[in-house]
Amino acid sequence: MEQVSGKIGDFHVSVRKRARYVNEDLCTGCGSCAEKCPTMAVDVFNAGLGRRKAIYKYFPQGIPSVFTIDAPECRQLGQGKKCGICAKVCQAGAIDYGQKDRIVHLEVGAIILATGYEVFDPSVIPEYAYDRIANVVTALEFERLLSASGPTAGHLDRPSDLELETEIEEVRKEAKKLDRQIRQLEEKHGRSSASVIEQVAGGADKDLRDWAAQAEKLLTMEKSLAELEKRKAAAQPARKLAFIQCVGSRDFRYNRFCSSYCCMHSVKEAMIAFEHDNDVRSTIFCMDLRAVGRGFEEYKLRGGSQAGITYLRGRVAEINEDEARNPVVWYESTTSRQVIHETFDMVILATACIPSSSASKVAELFEVELDENGFFKTDPLAPLNTSRQGIFTCGCAQGPMDIPESVAQASSAAARAAEVVSPVRRSA
Repeated sequence: MEQVSGKIGDFHVSVRKRARYVNEDLCTGCGSCAEKCPTMAVDVFNAGLGRRKAIYKYFPQGIPSVFTIDAPECRQLGQGKKCGICAKVCQAGAIDYGQKDRIVHLEVGAIILATGYEVFDPSVIPEYAYDRIANVVTALEFERLLSASGPTAGHLDRPSDLELETEIEEVRKEAKKLDRQIRQLEEKHGRSSASVIEQVAGGADKDLRDWAAQAEKLLTMEKSLAELEKRKAAAQPARKLAFIQCVGSRDFRYNRFCSSYCCMHSVKEAMIAFEHDNDVRSTIFCMDLRAVGRGFEEYKLRGGSQAGITYLRGRVAEINEDEARNPVVWYESTTSRQVIHETFDMVILATACIPSSSASKVAELFEVELDENGFFKTDPLAPLNTSRQGIFTCGCAQGPMDIPESVAQASSAAARAAEVVSPVRRSA
């Protein structure tokens, strides 16, 4: 959004449409460009747990179903290198490296603010060691690990094992490159690297010493690679899970409000994990488990009786890591009044739902008010109405809520907007 002016029934809005460097009218979404693209980038949609190509779809069900070039990651656009492979393989001729941002001017009668939310960053809570222990993840990251279209194809592989696979790939790539260099030296000089190493032990010139150093480095890398492969073969999927509730919510240090959906979200994830592997056992650490929606209490009880979920009332004080990279959870049980520690394969943090980082800028642009928590302020008796007539809000832009409630509010907001622009209202 660039500019907003006018009043209810007659708003003038300027929107910046960012260049995607792909012509939407020509792209058929076939995917041949992404298949041939040589550049990899971090996959934000998969919460940074996987990688994608520099030309990609935002997410599988995106509308329009066309590709976009990540300009900073693209060799042609962001790195100044000669590439252009996507343009060469695109049979529709949809690639347009010269595409620019453009401003779209709209005249509308009503506006709905649905800016969504962001996930609280748990790294600011040092006792949970989110940024130090690989197998401590957020609920959103675990959601992607459970997804069949996620980075692990739905398998409960631990992030530490994913890191191990990445390390193996990097070491193997470097070792292959070094091996090729050494083979060239052996072919050029007609002798083995082993003989060079023996000769250097008795003294030799610089070229031979460099050759011997490269050969010894390759041997070390091969040993390291064998050890990493051994660790990978011994890796097991996560079967003992800990879910920690109210991470950043109901906490005077960060956010006083309850994030509403986290309790049932954790129960759902624990049940899906059990469906993937019936050996999975989950413990949900909570102060209070708030099953406030219709059928939620029954769902929670079904999770405990049929999906191996244990509900433990206790506040987690600290998370450590053992030698096998397993998280060790320290907590006080409010029922036994004891400090206990327990080892898990993975810990999932139910992080708070916080306002979008753009909320304050949007509020200033549209001249609407925010509440004390940073969400769009609404009338208590008209929960979709913002402080400015003709501008409505819904979903987590108004406050934390789950998907069914967000969908219901979206329908209501659409109805409220329709009232503004309806012929009956205009004639009145």
